[in-house]
Amino acid sequence: MLPLDRRTFLRLSTGAGATAFTASAGSVPALAHPAAPSAGDAAADDPVPPPARQFRAMWLSSVENIDWPSAPGLSVAQQKEEYLSWLDLAEELKLNAVIAQVRPTADAFWPSSFEPWSAYLTGTQGEDPGYDPLAFQIEAAHERNLEYHAWFNPYRVAMTEEPDLVEDHPARVHSDWVWPFGGKLYYDPGLPEVRAFVQDAMMDAVSRYDVDGAHFDDYFYPYPVEGQTIPDEDTFAAHSDGTESIEDWRRGNIDLLVSEMHERIRAEKPWVRFGISPFGIWRNATSDPEGSDTSGSESYEIISADSLRWVREGWVDYINPQIYWEIGHPAADYETLARWWADKVEGTSVALYIGEAAYKAIDGTFPEATELGDHLDLTQTLAPIDGNVYFSAASLRDDAVGAVDDLVERHYTHPAIVPVIEGIPGEAPEAPTVLAARNVEDGVEVRWRGRAATSYALWRLPSATAGADELADGRNLVATVRAGRTSQALVHEGADGSGYYVVTAYDRTWRQSDPSEAVQVRG
Repeated sequence: MLPLDRRTFLRLSTGAGATAFTASAGSVPALAHPAAPSAGDAAADDPVPPPARQFRAMWLSSVENIDWPSAPGLSVAQQKEEYLSWLDLAEELKLNAVIAQVRPTADAFWPSSFEPWSAYLTGTQGEDPGYDPLAFQIEAAHERNLEYHAWFNPYRVAMTEEPDLVEDHPARVHSDWVWPFGGKLYYDPGLPEVRAFVQDAMMDAVSRYDVDGAHFDDYFYPYPVEGQTIPDEDTFAAHSDGTESIEDWRRGNIDLLVSEMHERIRAEKPWVRFGISPFGIWRNATSDPEGSDTSGSESYEIISADSLRWVREGWVDYINPQIYWEIGHPAADYETLARWWADKVEGTSVALYIGEAAYKAIDGTFPEATELGDHLDLTQTLAPIDGNVYFSAASLRDDAVGAVDDLVERHYTHPAIVPVIEGIPGEAPEAPTVLAARNVEDGVEVRWRGRAATSYALWRLPSATAGADELADGRNLVATVRAGRTSQALVHEGADGSGYYVVTAYDRTWRQSDPSEAVQVRG
């Protein structure tokens, strides 16, 4: 039987066949979204206002050139142009983060002393692409005030069992570190030296680059393949204590990877958020009373991922389960799983974002084009859920059925600020000072100054009151911008001059200052 890719597995296992604008000194960017409702309207239309705080991200996948770059061997200019077009899309959809894959197969999208340049860049593993893609990606995202989460795959070495690896690749130098399975080549997660090495390789990027997050997906031990057994019996015999099953030992190996990675990130850069996107079902209630009322495959068993333990132990800063099924699915109902995860995260220090199958929305798997929007109807009513992440970027761009348009029209007509994760240390900056708000040809120009901030948010309010309720209502939020070195300005395009404007400042953990004094438009 041929090995399954993840998308196929997700179907079969359950029985189922922009908010950022650069504002540097001397520049006055215009906002690319319509003006907010007239003063007074924001509090009157909807009984439940859209949230001002919400994590909105897309996965930008590089393995096999799924999203970026679209093909190996593109010129530097072409690669940069393609990446910037993805940021254009993020802004258009009013997302506030990108999760970009930078280590898809024991390789690197940055000059690494641990592993070779990725073949997905140039077509040849180890070949220098002529620039530093990771540095470029981070700088470009931050210019638009988009968070940048570096996405790593810990143990996958290659997408074939006999890859053409560079001569000094660690998997060739240490041939005892790897084994083939299901058509791919993997590092052995049971070897302590492998666990230490892959952490070193990933921490190289975290330590040297200004990432906002470090991200794992759902690949730990490989997904099962019919008729094949993971070839780690010798490793188990050599490294287990003899008191546990091989299944428990495997889970323990992944627990060590997760807990140690979290500890190292926290020690090195405590503001960097560590998150994992596991398969959406931890365990079914038929297997464990704490499991969900589902009947699909379980990450606890199939990939040795005890994701609930990671939450309870605080080994992740956010959990991003891939709930890639529709509402009402007979084996894995979206609502059942969203509520289950919300219940398990509540009361912990871990943030919860839901992974969304945008590709199923556009390929006809979901029966209704409204499915993604319906998901957010639900998740926005569950307080522990702080946002949604979409797989993958190409599906958000290539929507021909109107699913993404429906999502945006219903839920993303206003920008959003990244939520605070309380377990991440930070300190709010001092309140900024608005210097002027005046009518200009295109709308309203607001100028302000502040200090020691990473970013700012511009608000238009129906009155001079800028309390917690007003700053929780997404309809009042005009835009967020990256902090410049001196005074900054924005044009609220299309605004009619009514209402009051305030500015708030943020540190890099999104802790919010007191609002500036509210000002009315002059001139």
